[in-house]
Amino acid sequence: MAALRAVPGNLREDLWTTALDDPLAGTALRPRWLDWRPAIVVPLLLFAVSLLAFYANQYADHGMSAPFAILLAAIRSAALVVVLFRPVLAWWASTGGVVVAAVVAEASAVPVPFDPTEPPFPWAGPELAMQAVLLFLLALRVRPRVAAEVLVLTVLTSLVCGIVTTGHVDEPLLSLVIVLAVSVLVGTLLRGRQVARTELVAQEELTAEERARRTLLEERQRIARELHDVVAHHMSVISIQAQVAPHLADNPSDELKDNLTGIRQNAVDALTELRRVLGVLRSEDPAPESARHAPQPTLAHLGDLVANVRATGLSVTTRTTGDPRPLPPGLELSAFRIVQEALSNAMRHAPGARVRVDIGHHPAGLTVRITNTAPDGPAPPSPGTGHGLLGMRERTTMLGGDLATGPTPDGGYEVTAVLPTTPPPAEIPT
Repeated sequence: MAALRAVPGNLREDLWTTALDDPLAGTALRPRWLDWRPAIVVPLLLFAVSLLAFYANQYADHGMSAPFAILLAAIRSAALVVVLFRPVLAWWASTGGVVVAAVVAEASAVPVPFDPTEPPFPWAGPELAMQAVLLFLLALRVRPRVAAEVLVLTVLTSLVCGIVTTGHVDEPLLSLVIVLAVSVLVGTLLRGRQVARTELVAQEELTAEERARRTLLEERQRIARELHDVVAHHMSVISIQAQVAPHLADNPSDELKDNLTGIRQNAVDALTELRRVLGVLRSEDPAPESARHAPQPTLAHLGDLVANVRATGLSVTTRTTGDPRPLPPGLELSAFRIVQEALSNAMRHAPGARVRVDIGHHPAGLTVRITNTAPDGPAPPSPGTGHGLLGMRERTTMLGGDLATGPTPDGGYEVTAVLPTTPPPAEIPT
């Protein structure tokens, strides 16, 4: 009973509308076939023009005045084109035209000929084809429930018109109902197929986004673990220096001792909290225990890295320009990791290429440039995750630097990172 009571509301909601479009279920996307709508309009327009002449002559033969017959024929013919833009409105125009034609024909003095082998007026062959095409295009555009409602109302209209014009329901009228039902069914199935494809593409895009987000978080977590080691080292040094400082001064005042004690205690507390966070991060680290607690590499370890890469058969040359000077540990760590990842990419994607590593020291920071020539042949399938560039960009952004990557004119590849020694002004604490 509740379902029956909801029918009028559903019909009003679904059919009393002039909506331009009905997006695919679960998305805000239109069907892809609508991209071909300008091309589809042309044959439909030609069909509608031919129907206009057919309708006008047919309606005039059944007692309508010429102006009214042309007007009604124009409305029904235009519905075949309007359905591409406003499907429900087009159906209303076509169905309303059928009802008006049947009523006017019955009220006229001109008798309606009866042929038991043909559908009753106004459902002659061209009109049936027109209505079938209209319902098919409508089913492609609207939800299955709306398509079913339209089909039921169209069938009921057909039965009423058949009874009004012939006085009974015959076999041709039932054939008409079958044709209309098949048109709606085919359109609904094609729409369902498009919905399934659209949902699959959306799910694949969502999966790719989630995978990229997860990779980004994992990379940030790895960077955080490394930087925690660097920060923890500095906090340990501060604690030790604060403890030793009173013994380096002659007759230190009590106020100085209290300040140094407070500095040392704050450093110890911060180090304790830092180690707790580091323990949480390292608990999810798949690396071996020995690797987790190994000292973080710096540019001083670059020679060992290059030697290991050369041992794989890759030709690597290095060059250092400028005046080397002490750099922040975080910057050296990031520079080393960028070179490491770039060399790994060269080994995976450019077999047989020659690689050059340039380290440029300048007053504002450090420039790291890794280039490789074109590979000797196609690269074998790589087991890597394909997100090495993401890690480089994260490290560069963290330091307020710039990263440029891309192919070179000779078919090789280049990675250039500019790492400043000081953070950008917006990141300086105030």
